[in-house]
Amino acid sequence: MRFAVSRHIEAPAGAVWGLLTDVGRWPEWGPSVRGAELDSAGFTAGSTGRVRTAAGATLPFTVTEFREGRSWSWSVAGIRATGHRVVPEDDGCRVTFTVPWWAPAYLPVCAAALRRIARITRQPVSPP
Repeated sequence: MRFAVSRHIEAPAGAVWGLLTDVGRWPEWGPSVRGAELDSAGFTAGSTGRVRTAAGATLPFTVTEFREGRSWSWSVAGIRATGHRVVPEDDGCRVTFTVPWWAPAYLPVCAAALRRIARITRQPVSPP
């Protein structure tokens, strides 16, 4: 069982996916992340790295599930963590974060991350 929070974002699914899978940009949208790095090039199933938390701890992570352009999940310090899903919609995409059954208190952090993602990916309006 997992809990979820989602948001429609008025940006192309590819742009949002790129943001979600670029570990160097995680601190921009992740309220609990201060830094991250991969151990090797590429972000896919089995990728490993380290994430620096807002509390100052540096923890190992592993990408446990990966569907290119669609979804990824990870474990942090060996513990199942959040899932991330992007689904294209007519005027943007729907982004959903899931958390394990034991972590519903983390949903407000995920909602804040979704608001940040929406702000970061907001398309400037071109004059007519």
